[in-house]
Amino acid sequence: MDYQKLRDKKTTLIGAVSIAIAATLWGFDGIVLTPGLYNLDVKFVVFILHFLPFIVMSVFLYKRLKVFRNLNSSEKISLFLVALFGGALGTIFIVKALFLVNFKSLSIVVLLQKLQPVFAISLAAIILKEKPKKNFLLWASIALIAGYFLTFGFHLPHIEKNRNTILAAGLAILAAFSFGSSTVFSKKILNKLDFITATYFRYGMTTFIMFWIVLISGHLLDFEYMTAKNWLFIIIIIFTSGLGAIFLYYYGLKKVKAILATIMELFFPVSAIFFDYIFNGHILSPVQWMSAVVLIAAIIKINLDNAQGD
Repeated sequence: MDYQKLRDKKTTLIGAVSIAIAATLWGFDGIVLTPGLYNLDVKFVVFILHFLPFIVMSVFLYKRLKVFRNLNSSEKISLFLVALFGGALGTIFIVKALFLVNFKSLSIVVLLQKLQPVFAISLAAIILKEKPKKNFLLWASIALIAGYFLTFGFHLPHIEKNRNTILAAGLAILAAFSFGSSTVFSKKILNKLDFITATYFRYGMTTFIMFWIVLISGHLLDFEYMTAKNWLFIIIIIFTSGLGAIFLYYYGLKKVKAILATIMELFFPVSAIFFDYIFNGHILSPVQWMSAVVLIAAIIKINLDNAQGD
């Protein structure tokens, strides 16, 4: 018996399952957990979801703060941009989108967020001068068109009737753009830091950015508006879809190839559709199902083409 091959298969399986669990937790968060904070200000929600995990991580990782002083100006700027786009703006956009649909079309918002690779690769071509793979524009266009039909079906959007849906869809796409931007900016910083330290610094920097945002907007003291249910949801988010999912995802990413990781990440949108039906009774229409399949297929194709070049 080839024990090395057996160990390799076991390692790959553990990695794949870790990514699948993380992605499922993100799907559960988008459908069940974050919408449960709808009574709070969006900016305050984003602040608290970064501030509390940063405090928890600081108990164990505070000694790593000295590493921050050793970063050069360019690396610190990259870290700031990762926190600004991936932490602050991206999270504000997606949370606001989830709040706007009032527990309706939640899975659509989550699926639109999966357009992230389209923006990440486009921005990498502009900022990092990385040449996109062949047929990228074709598959990116297909993904964007599928996103339209996923949101509105065969109908033209009605400004008044579909106002919140239009705004939510736009914010979900802005979130995808922001997270894609974060991916591009993180390439430089991840060459210097391990993922645990990078995650710690990202939460810390995002907390710093959001502190000033909530302070200026007058929401810093919104703790008084938090209910027992809000606190319960926030604690669950921090240890499951927050820190728990991030560490599970990166743990798995170290053990599997990028192509397999891309496939396992599909548990995110698929679980979102499942949870939206289980908890809210929502199910996609036939044209939305078809659009969701096309969107996911296009994103898989974009990811696989990009992974093969690494």
